[in-house]
Amino acid sequence: MPKKYQEQFSKKLDIFFENPFNPVLNNHQLSGGMKSMRSINMSGDIRAIYEQIDKNTFLFLTIASHSKLYD
Repeated sequence: MPKKYQEQFSKKLDIFFENPFNPVLNNHQLSGGMKSMRSINMSGDIRAIYEQIDKNTFLFLTIASHSKLYD
């Protein structure tokens, strides 16, 4: 992942661990074949997809542009 995205992810992850539903993250459930997953906004068009494993465990699966994630 480019350094720019690593830095953005780190900042958003801090927010996520403080409050996963902070409005700045636009945390939302996905649909269709990805309905067990959620998405948060990293910046502009970049999204991070994750699954919640249990109450305190989150598995981040991928980070990419909106168009690459949902093609």
